[in-house]
Amino acid sequence: MSRLANLRFRAATAFQRRVANPLTRRLPGHTLLETTGRVSGLPRRTPVGGRRVGESFWLVSEFGGRSQYVRNIEADPRVRVRIHGRWHSGTAHLLPDDDPVARMRTLPRFNSAAVRAFGTDLLTVRVDLDA
Repeated sequence: MSRLANLRFRAATAFQRRVANPLTRRLPGHTLLETTGRVSGLPRRTPVGGRRVGESFWLVSEFGGRSQYVRNIEADPRVRVRIHGRWHSGTAHLLPDDDPVARMRTLPRFNSAAVRAFGTDLLTVRVDLDA
């Protein structure tokens, strides 16, 4: 990773961890992804932008394998997603062969713009929701 990309990653994650995520987690209508912490075993809730399509929820991680929630998914793919205030259980799949830029065209524009602006290693994630 280039020096500029590393600086952008560190600045964005610090802002998200300390400011944006704590505020956004409290908003009732915002989408949350709940993973199980790979070390602690505790639930970890991360605000995400994405879209439900049928029985799947799609999102794009802006930092790919460096995102903590992606690392948690690698350790345990069972997740929950809060969509419009309702929790849904499911299994997350990391899709490195999917085109994340094309995928973002199908997702909410505001979030996709932020992912595009700050992202350094885009990765598509699909959550297959339980029936």
